[in-house]
Amino acid sequence: MAPIWRVGIDIGGTFTDVVASDLAGGAVRAAKVPSVPGDPVTALVAALAAVGLTWDGVAELVHGTTMVTNAIGESRFSKTALVATEGFTDTLDIGRMSRDNLYRLDLLPKAPALVPPALRFPVAERMLHDGSVDLALTEAEADRIADAVAASGAESVAVCLLHAYRNPAHEILLGERLARRVPRVALSHRISPEQREYERMNTTVLSAAVMRRVQDYLGRIGERRPEGSRFHFFHSAGGMAAIGSVADHPLMLAMSGPAAGVAASARIAAQIRDEIGTDRALTFDMGGTTTDVCLVVDGAAQVRSDHRLGRYRIRLPILAVESIGAGGGSIARLDSGALLVGPQSAGAAPGPACYGRGGADATVSDADLILGYLEPGRRLGNALTLDLTRAEAAVQPIAEGAGVSVAEAALGIARVTHANMVRALRRITVERGVDGRSCPLIAFGGAGPMHAVEVARAYGIRTVVVPALSSGFSALGCVSARMRYGRQQTVGMASDGWDPTAACAARDAIIDELTTELRNAEGTTGVELTVEVVASLRYRGQSDAIEIADPSLGDAERLGTAFRARHDALYGFSTDEPWELAALRVAVSGPEQASVTPAVETRAAPEGTRRCVFEEGGVIDTVCLNRAALAPGDWRQGPAIIEDEWSTIVVPPRERFRVDGFGHVHIEVAQVDGAQVEGASA
Repeated sequence: MAPIWRVGIDIGGTFTDVVASDLAGGAVRAAKVPSVPGDPVTALVAALAAVGLTWDGVAELVHGTTMVTNAIGESRFSKTALVATEGFTDTLDIGRMSRDNLYRLDLLPKAPALVPPALRFPVAERMLHDGSVDLALTEAEADRIADAVAASGAESVAVCLLHAYRNPAHEILLGERLARRVPRVALSHRISPEQREYERMNTTVLSAAVMRRVQDYLGRIGERRPEGSRFHFFHSAGGMAAIGSVADHPLMLAMSGPAAGVAASARIAAQIRDEIGTDRALTFDMGGTTTDVCLVVDGAAQVRSDHRLGRYRIRLPILAVESIGAGGGSIARLDSGALLVGPQSAGAAPGPACYGRGGADATVSDADLILGYLEPGRRLGNALTLDLTRAEAAVQPIAEGAGVSVAEAALGIARVTHANMVRALRRITVERGVDGRSCPLIAFGGAGPMHAVEVARAYGIRTVVVPALSSGFSALGCVSARMRYGRQQTVGMASDGWDPTAACAARDAIIDELTTELRNAEGTTGVELTVEVVASLRYRGQSDAIEIADPSLGDAERLGTAFRARHDALYGFSTDEPWELAALRVAVSGPEQASVTPAVETRAAPEGTRRCVFEEGGVIDTVCLNRAALAPGDWRQGPAIIEDEWSTIVVPPRERFRVDGFGHVHIEVAQVDGAQVEGASA
């Protein structure tokens, strides 16, 4: 039978990863190529070539990307206008009454508004909180606004009217008029149909601001994509979406690449559940630019609605990934005598100094090379050769400024990096009432397995798992993805005025809309769909809500019992006072894809040694092992360096490790006396 290739490609800030699976024969190929800043389509084609394929021979390609995240982080936006209800155009300036940097009075209290006052257009209309019309929008007013926006030269326009999530009639009329005059229009009731005016407006404006960039990229893909080859994006809520959906909702790609790695981790956690003895896990994805962490519970990654993209608050259902600017390319520097690492990154060009591409700043990768974790002169794939001399030259100024040796400065860079990562893990566990010490750490990405054990020890975690294909794990998540669309919408129904018919109708309307959208996507004809429903409940007056899966919307008493039990479990108390259904989140998914697991093939390989510097133990001659030579079996004692073509696992002196039947490396972390996470709760 001829091969039927399904390919996952994740384009990161530094490298592009690819995993190809032959659906007919079961073969798996993987590779990594440098990313091409400014030309991701070229990186796609190069990735296919790296696994011996051309696009013509690919049945389906699933793509993860950091394009939107990078555009927001670097403020690369189109000229965007805002249309808002008269009296509410300054919502972007007012925001939430809090400072981004509480004790830095020399900094702006919050991010500058995304739209300048000259591009904000107040419209005479008004909806009330229940969706009734207080001031009707006339056609003449809609035309006046459309003409004014067109005359401003805006490339995109965001429309966010008061309470449009309840009644979108005015937004629909404005959208029709604007679409005739402005190339791109984003309507808040389509982008984020929820309460919280500031977050809804920010989300809609960000969507409009990156829409041109995303649509231009989709156009370039359309020009290169062969006829008959399906193409999907991996989106931020943990599934794949068709090109048409992404064009209208570009923030679906806001955490695309990291979400793919988390999805693959959830599969791994389920695969080895009996072995690790828990249904929870922490994901640890350290790439060239950022480190992304997430909590997996009951085989599923956690989803939340409130996020920050760069300095901007948005409200969309996205996997609860915590991202920090600490990757292999993160730049280290001294600031008033303090050693800082990130969030600035050397990126793919020029990259860390040790890559020999013109980078001169000290980075985490340079420190790793100096410490012996990476082999000097090593050829990474067919692209890069690691240069120890350049790495030492980059770190030398930091060493001189701190009055220490180059090796000590490199160890300091590693320690600061690990501290940053522990804080990120704390935010996704302790702050959600989970004791992260009971969760294994699933480490992947190009640099994750090098730093995972020290991070785990500092946090108090006892087990680290480095999965097979760890260096291209986000691409593995892409190739294993299933079609999935989701939406969250405000409901606002009180328990003492419960209407089961209306509650069920609100749920069914969202399901119908998502089902239609999914059925219109390529490759979904005739497939069986699954539906997931989550209710967000809260007591009156509360800001935050508690999520209840599979809610009994037709039985308010039963739903209230579930809510109070969950509230008691999280906060230690519950009351009989009235509560409300704040919002419903619905996801409609296609069938699960078959797991893509590379065959575990062991082959003899010589063992070597090199001198490494560890946080505990100092300088030690360390055995270097080829990962392909490790057969499933007994535990071995560290220290050890385990390498494959693109990634390195560092096992410090006190730890031991083994390989399981799937090719995953399990590391048992020895704990320092008293190691714990301050504030962790059981």
